[in-house]
Amino acid sequence: MSPAHTRRQSIQLAAVATLLVAILAGCGVGGGTSVPPSNPPTGSLAPGETAEPSLSATKLVVGLGYIPSVQFAQFYLAQQNGYYADAGLDVEFQHRIDPDLITLIGQGSIDVGIGDGTSVIPAVSNGIPVAYIATIYGKFPNIVFAKASSGITTAADLKGKKVGIPGRYGSGWIMLQALLASVGLTTADIEIVGYPDFTQEIAVELGAVDAATGFANNEPVRLELHGQKASILAIDAITPLPGPGLVAGTATLDEQHDAVSAFVTATLQAMEEIKANPTVGLDAAIKAVPELAKDRETQAALLAATIATWTGSAQEAHGLGAIDRAGWEKSITFLQSLGLTKAPVTTDQLLREDLLPAGG
Repeated sequence: MSPAHTRRQSIQLAAVATLLVAILAGCGVGGGTSVPPSNPPTGSLAPGETAEPSLSATKLVVGLGYIPSVQFAQFYLAQQNGYYADAGLDVEFQHRIDPDLITLIGQGSIDVGIGDGTSVIPAVSNGIPVAYIATIYGKFPNIVFAKASSGITTAADLKGKKVGIPGRYGSGWIMLQALLASVGLTTADIEIVGYPDFTQEIAVELGAVDAATGFANNEPVRLELHGQKASILAIDAITPLPGPGLVAGTATLDEQHDAVSAFVTATLQAMEEIKANPTVGLDAAIKAVPELAKDRETQAALLAATIATWTGSAQEAHGLGAIDRAGWEKSITFLQSLGLTKAPVTTDQLLREDLLPAGG
């Protein structure tokens, strides 16, 4: 049985469970009131039609990254194909930067969002009640990139160079420190130039900086599409940092465990389908963000690079969404060495694998 088929069964079971709760509530069990059944299966929808949430659907506010893009194709596909609706969910997307997302998730303003381990670890150590529940990026996507013609091929080559960054925060900043530390350097050994509007790729292209931080599935792809071969410095082989994944507040998990689990299952199903056929993901992204259609070739390249980051060793062994606990333990140690944790934390405080299909 394929993972996608198994996950579809999980979604259907979640929908049945939601309906049973509604029926029991209507019979007076638990003091609830009756609610109408959920929408019919999306098989009855016309091609490309988006299922409308039923009156009985559980509302989930989901925080994605700063800019709507093809990198969120799995969420768009699951929404448009009715996988969330089938699971009894009414999903609303909001776009925020990562540090804001973690705070809002902890406060309960957002139910589920994308965040990476380098944000979750310090947050939990500072008492913010969140947990990482499923991996989206099995490979840590933050990198340093430069033109191949720059001669920058190792971290040591960054000494004395101008390096563009969006800001001194988040996973890119931590990755840069880890990369430099691996060759005995610190950020004092480079000249940092800020690009708070995330225009560092253009800066590299124009020669305003020698290198910049970015994402493996974004800036270097664009650089090469613009005719410049890219040199990429990745952290994976040096220090295992956990990539972005789904994060939820602990209160949300206590109150809406089954709904969040169904959301995870539906999202992973969409990822499996896009991995098998990237065109469906590209089409879903363009439908959600029509301006992406202006350059379909670029968006297809960005999506291909994104799909390549979904699978690391843990996901190869256990399927998409799997969490690499050993990697998290090493990341905790590294972040502690940077002084980014206020109090000691353990993987049990950070991770929840019971939201994954079949418990992870």
